[in-house]
Amino acid sequence: MSDLEKAMMDLRTIRAQMARGTVFRGFGPTTLAATGFVALLAAVIQSLWLPEPEWTPLSYAGLWGLAGLLCAALIGVETVTRSHRLHSGLADDMLRAAIEQFLPAAVAGFLLTVVILRFASDQLWMLPGLWQVVFSLGVFSACRSLPAQMILVALFYLTSGIISFALLSFTETPAPWAMGGPFFVGQALAALLLQYAGDEDAEEE
Repeated sequence: MSDLEKAMMDLRTIRAQMARGTVFRGFGPTTLAATGFVALLAAVIQSLWLPEPEWTPLSYAGLWGLAGLLCAALIGVETVTRSHRLHSGLADDMLRAAIEQFLPAAVAGFLLTVVILRFASDQLWMLPGLWQVVFSLGVFSACRSLPAQMILVALFYLTSGIISFALLSFTETPAPWAMGGPFFVGQALAALLLQYAGDEDAEEE
């Protein structure tokens, strides 16, 4: 390895360490709040067209999967543009670090969904709680590079997921409120906390 290659590798390592040690400001409060309304819309659609989702598990999973993809797309587009505006030269490294932190939870949630649909579709009622718990683990993992207040969002989703398990176990039906309600409240909470963190930064500057 030449000195130039070694220097470039050291530089990449330093940039990655700086990215992991810098508070990530790529998530915008307005877009996070908007994803909460997407969850409410999906809940309304479920209540109108999928009143008994246990009989149409693929349609149920497809509805919420589509809602999740739409939310991810909204957040992704803004995060890229916002990161390059606020983090300039470190933007790509910070984006990569953010994806690496949340990706394991996203993959786990997808695989759990596939397994339940394929081998235990009669346990469909467990999906809302599972999705919320897995999402909370992703937020917990990402908290190391987010404003400290975001730990409250992770705790909220963990708590709401456990409550969903407890309540849905009585009916064994994935009710619309079990997803729409928690994700609307959770995303609104995330938006408020990010807005508060941004106001604090502005005051310090």
